[in-house]
Amino acid sequence: MIAISCKDIQKIYGIDEILAGINFTINTGDKIGLIGVNGAGKTTLIKILTGIESKDAGDIFIGKDLTIGYLEQNTRIDSEISAFDYCASVFESVFELEHKMRALEQDMQHMPPNQQHPILDTYAALQTKFEQLDGYTVSSKIRGVLNGLGFTEKEHQKPINQLSGGQKSRVGIARLLLTKPDILFLDEPTNHLDIEAIKWLETYLKEYEGTIVMISHDRYFLDQIVTRILEVENKSIQEYTGNYSAYLTQKKARIESELKQYEQQQKEIQKQEEIIRRFKGHGTEKLTKRAKSREKRLAQMSLVERPTFFKNHFKLHLKSFAKSGKDVLQVENLYKSYGSHTVLKDLSFEIYNGERIGLVGPNGVGKTTLFKILIQEIDANSGKIHWGHHVHPGYYDQELGNLQLNKTVIEEIHDENPTLTLTEVRSLLGAFLFEGDDIEKQIRQLSGGERSRVSLLKLMLSDFNTLFLDEPTNHLDIYAKESLEDALLSYDGTLVAISHDRFFLNKICTKIFELTENGLAVYWGNYDYFQLKKEEATAFETAPISDSNTNKTRLKEKQRKEKEAQQALKKQKQTLKALETSIETHEEKVHQLELDLCDESIYSDPDKSAEVQRDIKRLKDELVELYSQLDEYLEIL
Repeated sequence: MIAISCKDIQKIYGIDEILAGINFTINTGDKIGLIGVNGAGKTTLIKILTGIESKDAGDIFIGKDLTIGYLEQNTRIDSEISAFDYCASVFESVFELEHKMRALEQDMQHMPPNQQHPILDTYAALQTKFEQLDGYTVSSKIRGVLNGLGFTEKEHQKPINQLSGGQKSRVGIARLLLTKPDILFLDEPTNHLDIEAIKWLETYLKEYEGTIVMISHDRYFLDQIVTRILEVENKSIQEYTGNYSAYLTQKKARIESELKQYEQQQKEIQKQEEIIRRFKGHGTEKLTKRAKSREKRLAQMSLVERPTFFKNHFKLHLKSFAKSGKDVLQVENLYKSYGSHTVLKDLSFEIYNGERIGLVGPNGVGKTTLFKILIQEIDANSGKIHWGHHVHPGYYDQELGNLQLNKTVIEEIHDENPTLTLTEVRSLLGAFLFEGDDIEKQIRQLSGGERSRVSLLKLMLSDFNTLFLDEPTNHLDIYAKESLEDALLSYDGTLVAISHDRFFLNKICTKIFELTENGLAVYWGNYDYFQLKKEEATAFETAPISDSNTNKTRLKEKQRKEKEAQQALKKQKQTLKALETSIETHEEKVHQLELDLCDESIYSDPDKSAEVQRDIKRLKDELVELYSQLDEYLEIL
């Protein structure tokens, strides 16, 4: 059954045509991902489909009696009622039935049994209807959705106007999901959600029986849910079957086919132009007529446009200007609190040169606080932070606080890089998609994605060799994320990134730090590996137990493995310390022997001098071997 059908939809703002010839059909139960670069017209298209904006041409069909729900990208609710009561308003008719039932119960308490029959009939009818509407489960449904989206039980009763902007958006999502419309339009639903809330929403939407059309830049989220991709490109729609990963494969094949057609046509054009040139060169009337005939056919040829895989993507090349030492950062027993509220407690970890680490954890657990302590923006209450040799840390702030709002785009870049000419700065900004008058705009006039690109360009021009990135993919469309990821994969420095973007974590990271209220856990792998290990641990803890002996055996096995892991870690640390001590001792001996060579009693005696030089050579050879062992050990570690 067709849920939505569009034919030749057009939308014009002033002289700018945003959408032209939009054609597609969506069937009942389809789960559609609507993608495209920022400004392509995705939100405009959804607003046209929901009736918020008008179309300038074309026809739209929406199935009869189908209800529509729409979640805007930045939903902001301002109300004095609680989050729970706001969601409960969806079930106003159910609560009204319950109120009538309670009133009848009160009336019957004051009546003799022989007079209750008429009221009992009314009560029974109300109760039947109440049960048909699942009235007894409404409160638990509301709590389940709010909990799934990251609210605590205490926050259920908190007035909405006392919630943060992100929490207000989540209340909007909760209420919309509880209405269960036949067609659900979602614009960036994962904004303001942490990973656990996103996973809950994934499960909910997978099981959703209605039709879903969502705009999202969260590629992992799209992979889990959608069955078709509609890409808004060049004012029209391209359709692809499957999830986001399938879209990438299909689009690559389509682009390669179109490129082949383009190249074949260009060869044919060159061939025809050469024939025309030769015909004209002979100067005969007959050949001149042939040349004009071929020119006419060439002019009428429908030209194939040269395709590009991703249009409007910026070019980012990150490179550390100076190598750091092997040991980048060591943190011991870090503690941070605000009054009586403890944010970080007994936090210890190490970071080594070249690692790409993803820092994950629920909102509010202290990830950004940890970053700000490390870059000395705020102070810890206690603990030790030791930076390695030649480490130059840089920070990408998700709030983009490093930008001067009153400066123009070109001033923001040139003022911090005065050795660059204005022509060079313009060229760099052009590579980051700032063209024409865009470079004269003030930072405050830019969109979130545009500000992100300016901040990333500043990062590219810096001399940092250790990057701390706080939600670097926020505000970026899919294509900009791809550009950033390609740059980070080739980056030769050290990287630590806070992110809720699981596709990004999977593609970039080689290690995951999970920060929780209980501390920090380390996982050697990407996000999928981290998730696998978490699921294995959960399965072990929740596995059914047949008898007490099985329980004891399983507990002993778990304790044995934990003890072995602790012993292995202790042994690894001891080995590392022994290697470092041996290297330090060897280097001190070499230094002392080199000083001895300056002693007249030694350098004037050929035998003694030769013996010292042999000792120096032997120690340096041993040092090479020790450093080799250390490198191999750190690779394994």
